[in-house]
Amino acid sequence: MKFHKPINLLILGSLIVAVSGTALFLLLSQYHSSIITTISVFVLIAIISFIVFKQILEKFIYEKIKVIYKTIHTLKLPKKEKNKRVNLNEDVLEKVSWDVSMWAQKHQQEIEDLRKMEAYRREFLGNVSHELKTPLFNLQGFVLTLLEGAIDDPEVNRAYLEKAAKNLERMINLVRDLEIIAQLESGEIKMNYSRFDIISLTREVFEMLELKAKQKNIQLIFNEKHDDGLPIWVMADRERIRQVLHNLIENAINYGNENGRTKVSFYEMNDLILVEVSDNGIGIEEKHIPRLFERFYRVDKSRSRNLGGSGLGLAIVKHIIESHGQAIHVRSAPGVGSTFSFTLQRYSN
Repeated sequence: MKFHKPINLLILGSLIVAVSGTALFLLLSQYHSSIITTISVFVLIAIISFIVFKQILEKFIYEKIKVIYKTIHTLKLPKKEKNKRVNLNEDVLEKVSWDVSMWAQKHQQEIEDLRKMEAYRREFLGNVSHELKTPLFNLQGFVLTLLEGAIDDPEVNRAYLEKAAKNLERMINLVRDLEIIAQLESGEIKMNYSRFDIISLTREVFEMLELKAKQKNIQLIFNEKHDDGLPIWVMADRERIRQVLHNLIENAINYGNENGRTKVSFYEMNDLILVEVSDNGIGIEEKHIPRLFERFYRVDKSRSRNLGGSGLGLAIVKHIIESHGQAIHVRSAPGVGSTFSFTLQRYSN
Protein backbone atom coordinates (compact mmCIF):
# COMPACT_ATOMS: atom_id res chain seq x y z
CA MET A 1 0.00 0.00 0.00
CA LYS A 2 1.40 3.39 -0.97
CA PHE A 3 1.41 6.31 1.47
CA HIS A 4 0.06 9.65 0.35
CA LYS A 5 0.57 13.17 1.59
CA PRO A 6 -1.59 13.06 4.81
CA ILE A 7 0.03 9.80 5.94
CA ASN A 8 3.47 11.06 4.99
CA LEU A 9 2.93 14.05 7.28
CA LEU A 10 2.04 11.72 10.15
CA ILE A 11 5.20 9.67 9.59
CA LEU A 12 7.28 12.83 9.39
CA GLY A 13 5.76 13.97 12.70
CA SER A 14 6.60 10.68 14.38
CA LEU A 15 10.16 10.90 13.13
CA ILE A 16 10.51 14.43 14.44
CA VAL A 17 9.23 13.34 17.85
CA ALA A 18 11.64 10.38 17.92
CA VAL A 19 14.65 12.44 16.87
CA SER A 20 13.78 15.25 19.28
CA GLY A 21 13.31 12.76 22.10
CA THR A 22 16.65 11.11 21.37
CA ALA A 23 18.45 14.44 21.28
CA LEU A 24 16.84 15.52 24.53
CA PHE A 25 17.80 12.21 26.14
CA LEU A 26 21.46 12.60 25.15
CA LEU A 27 21.50 16.19 26.37
CA LEU A 28 20.04 15.40 29.79
CA SER A 29 22.01 12.21 30.30
CA GLN A 30 24.86 14.42 31.37
CA TYR A 31 22.83 15.77 34.34
CA HIS A 32 20.16 13.86 36.26
CA SER A 33 19.37 10.19 35.83
CA SER A 34 15.85 10.50 37.32
CA ILE A 35 14.90 13.21 34.82
CA ILE A 36 16.38 11.08 32.06
CA THR A 37 14.30 8.11 33.05
CA THR A 38 11.10 10.18 33.16
CA ILE A 39 11.69 11.82 29.78
CA SER A 40 12.71 8.54 28.20
CA VAL A 41 9.52 6.90 29.34
CA PHE A 42 7.52 9.91 28.04
CA VAL A 43 9.23 9.82 24.65
CA LEU A 44 8.78 6.08 24.37
CA ILE A 45 5.07 6.31 25.22
CA ALA A 46 4.67 9.23 22.76
CA ILE A 47 6.29 7.29 19.93
CA ILE A 48 4.32 4.10 20.61
CA SER A 49 1.06 6.08 20.95
CA PHE A 50 1.73 7.93 17.70
CA ILE A 51 2.51 4.75 15.78
CA VAL A 52 -0.65 3.08 17.08
CA PHE A 53 -2.67 6.22 16.32
CA LYS A 54 -1.18 6.37 12.82
CA GLN A 55 -2.10 2.77 12.09
CA ILE A 56 -5.67 3.23 13.37
CA LEU A 57 -6.10 6.50 11.43
CA GLU A 58 -4.65 5.02 8.26
CA LYS A 59 -6.90 1.97 8.45
CA PHE A 60 -9.96 4.14 9.19
CA ILE A 61 -9.31 6.50 6.26
CA TYR A 62 -8.61 3.70 3.79
CA GLU A 63 -11.62 1.67 4.83
CA LYS A 64 -13.91 4.70 4.36
CA ILE A 65 -12.35 5.55 1.01
CA LYS A 66 -12.64 1.95 -0.14
CA VAL A 67 -16.37 1.98 0.58
CA ILE A 68 -16.82 5.28 -1.28
CA TYR A 69 -14.72 4.10 -4.21
CA LYS A 70 -16.61 0.80 -4.44
CA THR A 71 -19.93 2.66 -4.53
CA ILE A 72 -18.78 5.16 -7.16
CA HIS A 73 -17.12 2.51 -9.31
CA THR A 74 -20.19 0.26 -9.21
CA LEU A 75 -22.48 3.14 -10.24
CA LYS A 76 -20.23 3.84 -13.23
CA LEU A 77 -20.37 0.28 -14.52
CA PRO A 78 -22.89 -0.71 -17.23
CA LYS A 79 -25.88 -2.77 -16.10
CA LYS A 80 -24.34 -6.00 -17.40
CA GLU A 81 -21.24 -5.48 -15.25
CA LYS A 82 -22.91 -4.37 -12.00
CA ASN A 83 -21.91 -7.63 -10.28
CA LYS A 84 -18.28 -7.28 -11.30
CA ARG A 85 -16.04 -7.27 -8.23
CA VAL A 86 -13.84 -4.27 -7.48
CA ASN A 87 -10.21 -4.93 -6.56
CA LEU A 88 -9.75 -3.04 -3.27
CA ASN A 89 -6.21 -4.29 -2.71
CA GLU A 90 -4.84 -1.79 -5.21
CA ASP A 91 -3.97 1.83 -4.49
CA VAL A 92 -7.47 3.13 -3.84
CA LEU A 93 -6.49 6.76 -3.32
CA GLU A 94 -4.85 6.87 -6.71
CA LYS A 95 -7.89 5.26 -8.32
CA VAL A 96 -10.22 7.75 -6.62
CA SER A 97 -8.06 10.62 -7.85
CA TRP A 98 -8.15 9.19 -11.37
CA ASP A 99 -11.91 8.66 -11.33
CA VAL A 100 -12.57 12.18 -10.05
CA SER A 101 -10.34 13.60 -12.79
CA MET A 102 -12.13 11.56 -15.47
CA TRP A 103 -15.52 12.52 -14.05
CA ALA A 104 -14.60 16.22 -14.20
CA GLN A 105 -13.43 15.93 -17.81
CA LYS A 106 -16.53 13.98 -18.84
CA HIS A 107 -18.95 16.41 -17.25
CA GLN A 108 -17.08 19.39 -18.67
CA GLN A 109 -17.52 17.85 -22.12
CA GLU A 110 -21.20 17.20 -21.38
CA ILE A 111 -21.65 20.84 -20.41
CA GLU A 112 -20.00 21.95 -23.67
CA ASP A 113 -22.20 19.55 -25.65
CA LEU A 114 -25.32 20.91 -23.91
CA ARG A 115 -24.29 24.46 -24.77
CA LYS A 116 -23.81 23.50 -28.41
CA MET A 117 -27.18 21.72 -28.46
CA GLU A 118 -28.87 24.77 -26.97
CA ALA A 119 -27.30 27.03 -29.59
CA TYR A 120 -28.31 24.54 -32.29
CA ARG A 121 -31.87 24.40 -30.92
CA ARG A 122 -32.20 28.20 -30.98
CA GLU A 123 -30.82 28.39 -34.52
CA PHE A 124 -33.07 25.55 -35.69
CA LEU A 125 -36.24 27.10 -34.24
CA GLY A 126 -35.27 30.46 -35.71
CA ASN A 127 -34.79 28.91 -39.15
CA VAL A 128 -38.09 27.02 -39.06
CA SER A 129 -39.91 30.16 -37.93
CA HIS A 130 -38.29 32.18 -40.71
CA GLU A 131 -39.09 29.57 -43.38
CA LEU A 132 -42.75 29.36 -42.33
CA LYS A 133 -43.25 33.09 -41.89
CA THR A 134 -43.12 34.06 -45.58
CA PRO A 135 -45.68 31.56 -46.95
CA LEU A 136 -47.95 32.12 -43.94
CA PHE A 137 -47.98 35.89 -44.45
CA ASN A 138 -48.52 35.41 -48.18
CA LEU A 139 -51.45 33.05 -47.53
CA GLN A 140 -52.95 35.50 -45.07
CA GLY A 141 -52.69 38.34 -47.60
CA PHE A 142 -54.28 36.37 -50.45
CA VAL A 143 -57.15 35.05 -48.29
CA LEU A 144 -57.91 38.45 -46.77
CA THR A 145 -57.92 40.05 -50.22
CA LEU A 146 -60.36 37.43 -51.49
CA LEU A 147 -62.61 37.85 -48.43
CA GLU A 148 -62.67 41.61 -48.90
CA GLY A 149 -64.32 41.25 -52.29
CA ALA A 150 -61.75 39.99 -54.75
CA ILE A 151 -63.36 36.55 -54.71
CA ASP A 152 -66.19 37.99 -56.86
CA ASP A 153 -63.75 39.19 -59.50
CA PRO A 154 -63.13 36.28 -61.92
CA GLU A 155 -59.93 37.90 -63.21
CA VAL A 156 -58.45 38.08 -59.70
CA ASN A 157 -59.83 35.24 -57.64
CA ARG A 158 -58.26 32.39 -59.64
CA ALA A 159 -54.83 34.03 -59.70
CA TYR A 160 -54.92 34.62 -55.93
CA LEU A 161 -56.11 31.09 -55.25
CA GLU A 162 -53.26 29.69 -57.37
CA LYS A 163 -50.74 31.82 -55.45
CA ALA A 164 -52.23 30.69 -52.15
CA ALA A 165 -51.98 27.06 -53.31
CA LYS A 166 -48.27 27.51 -54.14
CA ASN A 167 -47.52 28.93 -50.71
CA LEU A 168 -49.49 26.14 -49.09
CA GLU A 169 -47.51 23.58 -51.09
CA ARG A 170 -44.28 25.22 -49.92
CA MET A 171 -45.35 24.82 -46.28
CA ILE A 172 -46.35 21.20 -46.84
CA ASN A 173 -42.96 20.46 -48.42
CA LEU A 174 -41.17 22.06 -45.47
CA VAL A 175 -43.12 20.02 -42.92
CA ARG A 176 -42.60 16.83 -44.96
CA ASP A 177 -38.84 17.42 -45.22
CA LEU A 178 -38.60 18.17 -41.50
CA GLU A 179 -40.38 14.89 -40.78
CA ILE A 180 -38.01 12.97 -43.06
CA ILE A 181 -34.94 14.54 -41.40
CA ALA A 182 -36.25 13.67 -37.93
CA GLN A 183 -36.99 10.07 -38.95
CA LEU A 184 -33.58 9.62 -40.57
CA GLU A 185 -31.76 10.99 -37.53
CA SER A 186 -33.75 8.88 -35.07
CA GLY A 187 -33.27 5.74 -37.13
CA GLU A 188 -37.02 5.31 -37.70
CA ILE A 189 -36.47 5.03 -41.44
CA LYS A 190 -34.70 1.79 -42.30
CA MET A 191 -33.05 1.37 -45.67
CA ASN A 192 -34.89 -1.20 -47.81
CA TYR A 193 -32.04 -2.70 -49.84
CA SER A 194 -32.69 -4.22 -53.23
CA ARG A 195 -30.88 -4.79 -56.53
CA PHE A 196 -31.69 -2.20 -59.20
CA ASP A 197 -30.28 -0.47 -62.27
CA ILE A 198 -29.05 3.03 -61.38
CA ILE A 199 -29.12 4.05 -65.07
CA SER A 200 -32.82 3.22 -65.36
CA LEU A 201 -33.61 5.05 -62.11
CA THR A 202 -31.76 8.16 -63.33
CA ARG A 203 -33.79 8.13 -66.56
CA GLU A 204 -36.98 8.11 -64.49
CA VAL A 205 -35.77 11.17 -62.56
CA PHE A 206 -34.85 12.88 -65.87
CA GLU A 207 -38.42 12.34 -67.06
CA MET A 208 -39.86 13.79 -63.83
CA LEU A 209 -37.72 16.94 -64.18
CA GLU A 210 -37.87 17.25 -67.96
CA LEU A 211 -40.40 20.12 -67.95
CA LYS A 212 -38.40 22.12 -65.39
CA ALA A 213 -35.23 21.63 -67.46
CA LYS A 214 -36.97 22.72 -70.69
CA GLN A 215 -38.09 25.96 -69.06
CA LYS A 216 -34.39 26.95 -68.84
CA ASN A 217 -33.38 25.05 -71.97
CA ILE A 218 -31.06 22.83 -69.94
CA GLN A 219 -30.02 19.45 -71.33
CA LEU A 220 -30.22 16.40 -69.07
CA ILE A 221 -27.51 13.97 -70.20
CA PHE A 222 -25.40 10.98 -69.17
CA ASN A 223 -21.67 10.81 -69.54
CA GLU A 224 -20.66 9.35 -72.90
CA LYS A 225 -19.62 5.95 -71.52
CA HIS A 226 -23.08 5.17 -70.19
CA ASP A 227 -25.24 6.89 -72.77
CA ASP A 228 -25.77 3.50 -74.44
CA GLY A 229 -28.25 2.52 -71.70
CA LEU A 230 -26.39 -0.56 -70.48
CA PRO A 231 -27.40 -1.26 -66.88
CA ILE A 232 -25.30 -0.64 -63.79
CA TRP A 233 -26.54 -2.72 -60.90
CA VAL A 234 -26.31 -1.45 -57.36
CA MET A 235 -27.55 -2.62 -53.96
CA ALA A 236 -29.37 0.18 -52.13
CA ASP A 237 -32.79 1.55 -51.18
CA ARG A 238 -34.25 2.41 -54.60
CA GLU A 239 -36.81 4.97 -53.44
CA ARG A 240 -34.34 6.78 -51.17
CA ILE A 241 -31.74 6.94 -53.93
CA ARG A 242 -34.45 8.27 -56.24
CA GLN A 243 -34.93 11.08 -53.72
CA VAL A 244 -31.18 11.74 -53.66
CA LEU A 245 -30.98 11.93 -57.46
CA HIS A 246 -34.11 14.08 -57.66
CA ASN A 247 -32.78 16.61 -55.12
CA LEU A 248 -29.32 16.83 -56.72
CA ILE A 249 -30.55 17.04 -60.32
CA GLU A 250 -33.25 19.57 -59.41
CA ASN A 251 -30.62 21.71 -57.66
CA ALA A 252 -28.40 21.48 -60.76
CA ILE A 253 -31.29 22.74 -62.88
CA ASN A 254 -32.26 25.51 -60.46
CA TYR A 255 -28.74 26.87 -60.15
CA GLY A 256 -27.62 26.08 -63.69
CA ASN A 257 -27.29 28.63 -66.46
CA GLU A 258 -29.93 28.87 -69.16
CA ASN A 259 -28.97 26.89 -72.30
CA GLY A 260 -26.65 24.85 -70.11
CA ARG A 261 -26.50 21.17 -69.19
CA THR A 262 -26.85 18.86 -66.22
CA LYS A 263 -24.86 15.65 -66.53
CA VAL A 264 -24.97 12.45 -64.48
CA SER A 265 -21.86 10.29 -64.66
CA PHE A 266 -21.02 6.82 -63.32
CA TYR A 267 -17.61 5.34 -62.53
CA GLU A 268 -16.70 1.85 -61.35
CA MET A 269 -14.51 1.80 -58.22
CA ASN A 270 -13.90 -1.87 -57.35
CA ASP A 271 -16.98 -2.85 -55.30
CA LEU A 272 -18.44 0.68 -55.44
CA ILE A 273 -20.16 2.82 -58.06
CA LEU A 274 -19.34 6.54 -58.00
CA VAL A 275 -22.27 8.74 -59.10
CA GLU A 276 -21.62 12.35 -60.09
CA VAL A 277 -24.21 15.05 -60.78
CA SER A 278 -22.62 18.11 -62.37
CA ASP A 279 -23.73 21.39 -63.92
CA ASN A 280 -22.08 24.34 -65.64
CA GLY A 281 -23.97 26.90 -63.60
CA ILE A 282 -23.12 29.71 -61.20
CA GLY A 283 -20.96 27.58 -58.89
CA ILE A 284 -20.32 27.96 -55.16
CA GLU A 285 -17.60 29.89 -53.36
CA GLU A 286 -15.22 27.75 -51.34
CA LYS A 287 -16.18 29.37 -48.02
CA HIS A 288 -19.73 27.99 -48.37
CA ILE A 289 -18.83 24.38 -49.20
CA PRO A 290 -18.21 23.10 -45.61
CA ARG A 291 -21.74 24.17 -44.60
CA LEU A 292 -23.69 23.13 -47.71
CA PHE A 293 -25.23 20.06 -46.06
CA GLU A 294 -26.44 21.88 -42.95
CA ARG A 295 -30.17 22.32 -42.43
CA PHE A 296 -31.53 25.55 -43.94
CA TYR A 297 -28.09 26.74 -45.03
CA ARG A 298 -28.38 28.78 -48.21
CA VAL A 299 -25.61 30.28 -50.31
CA ASP A 300 -27.94 32.82 -51.92
CA LYS A 301 -30.84 33.20 -49.48
CA SER A 302 -33.05 35.42 -51.63
CA ARG A 303 -32.70 33.33 -54.79
CA SER A 304 -33.14 30.03 -52.93
CA ARG A 305 -36.42 31.09 -51.38
CA ASN A 306 -37.70 32.40 -54.71
CA LEU A 307 -37.07 28.92 -56.13
CA GLY A 308 -39.33 27.49 -53.44
CA GLY A 309 -36.90 25.08 -51.80
CA SER A 310 -37.23 24.13 -48.13
CA GLY A 311 -33.51 24.49 -47.43
CA LEU A 312 -33.41 20.83 -46.30
CA GLY A 313 -32.76 19.05 -49.61
CA LEU A 314 -29.00 18.61 -49.27
CA ALA A 315 -29.30 17.72 -45.58
CA ILE A 316 -31.71 14.92 -46.53
CA VAL A 317 -29.34 13.75 -49.29
CA LYS A 318 -26.45 13.55 -46.84
CA HIS A 319 -28.50 11.59 -44.27
CA ILE A 320 -29.70 9.07 -46.87
CA ILE A 321 -26.22 8.46 -48.29
CA GLU A 322 -24.69 8.10 -44.82
CA SER A 323 -27.49 5.71 -43.84
CA HIS A 324 -26.17 3.52 -46.67
CA GLY A 325 -22.71 3.63 -45.09
CA GLN A 326 -21.42 5.81 -47.95
CA ALA A 327 -20.23 9.41 -48.31
CA ILE A 328 -21.10 12.46 -50.43
CA HIS A 329 -18.71 15.19 -51.59
CA VAL A 330 -18.89 18.41 -53.58
CA ARG A 331 -16.52 20.25 -55.92
CA SER A 332 -17.38 23.71 -57.13
CA ALA A 333 -16.00 26.98 -58.43
CA PRO A 334 -17.82 30.28 -59.14
CA GLY A 335 -18.68 30.68 -62.81
CA VAL A 336 -17.63 27.10 -63.60
CA GLY A 337 -20.27 24.95 -61.97
CA SER A 338 -20.70 22.31 -59.26
CA THR A 339 -20.30 18.55 -59.02
CA PHE A 340 -21.92 16.47 -56.28
CA SER A 341 -20.62 12.91 -56.02
CA PHE A 342 -21.59 9.94 -53.87
CA THR A 343 -20.89 6.22 -53.79
CA LEU A 344 -23.17 3.18 -53.75
CA GLN A 345 -22.51 -0.50 -53.20
CA ARG A 346 -22.05 -2.26 -56.51
CA TYR A 347 -24.12 -5.39 -57.01
CA SER A 348 -22.21 -8.46 -58.11
CA ASN A 349 -23.54 -11.99 -58.54
